[in-house]
Amino acid sequence: MAGSMETKLHEIEVHQHAHGGEVITGVAVPPVNAGSRIAELYQAFTDFSAGALGGALSIVVGQPFDTVKVKLQTYPSMYPSAMQCFRKTMKAEGVPGLFQGTVPAIAAAVGEMSVLFMCYGQCQKLVCRVTGTDSISDLTPLQNANAGFVAAFFSAFVLCPTELVKCRLQAMTEVTSASKDMAKKIGPWQVTKDLFKTEGPMALFQGLTSTWLREMPGYFFFFGGYEVSKILLTPKGQSKDDLGPVRIMACGGVAGACLWTAIYPIDVIKSRIQVQSLVGPMPGFLSTAIKTYRTEGARAFVSGMGPCVLRAFPVNATLFLTYEFVRKEMMLHRPSMFE
Repeated sequence: MAGSMETKLHEIEVHQHAHGGEVITGVAVPPVNAGSRIAELYQAFTDFSAGALGGALSIVVGQPFDTVKVKLQTYPSMYPSAMQCFRKTMKAEGVPGLFQGTVPAIAAAVGEMSVLFMCYGQCQKLVCRVTGTDSISDLTPLQNANAGFVAAFFSAFVLCPTELVKCRLQAMTEVTSASKDMAKKIGPWQVTKDLFKTEGPMALFQGLTSTWLREMPGYFFFFGGYEVSKILLTPKGQSKDDLGPVRIMACGGVAGACLWTAIYPIDVIKSRIQVQSLVGPMPGFLSTAIKTYRTEGARAFVSGMGPCVLRAFPVNATLFLTYEFVRKEMMLHRPSMFE
């Protein structure tokens, strides 16, 4: 009996090696064929596309809130409250003033969200392999949160340059009032061109360290909050993957609130670094944090948090609704060669 078992295992091993497969601890593992690789590439492309479209639409919804947030973060002495900031901006710049930096903001969102969701999907697969989980849908909220943490490392490289330009444009009115030399630099292309001319390509990554410090823990809470919300809002006897649009939007809103509540103080420092480097040498993260605390107190680190969290609900509700819808449609109607 033992001899026949050994013979059978040997036959399996020889057969697998002959066909390009692997044998691990005496168990035959079927080879990964070209079709499965193509299917994985299509899934990555789906995550990329769904994230890009979701990111673009979310900016259209939330840009006015974001403009108020950046102004409050960088010039709190000029704007005691979000409402006063809104009124002064409307009086001085009109409605277009609330949408300053929209072009780089859309570029930032499309770049960040496409890379973030694509890397998130790949990191989920990695977590499955490491933990021995059969399917992505079986991952726990904590495991999904860890996948989001790692994915954010890569998306920060795309986000930092575009958000640098966006922050400078949003605070351009305040900067030009303090520096006449900056009066003509009012467009995204002009700001980018000036960065290359005066400081070189690496200037686009001013604030990268603070972006990592913000993004990685932020997306841990972002994806973790989203998954916990999905579990809590799933009716008994149903799957969390079959939630309707209203519940998905609610989960997205909670995810956004978790993200910004967790990382807002770091975002304040990042915004100040990126705006202040416009009129002088780029300050460091720690020196900016210490200077802010000494001159303005702890309150400065939560300046503008109200409109930011308020903005997070509609923005991330739009993001996740778009992402889930586009992703599901692309997977349902994928060409047969990608199955």
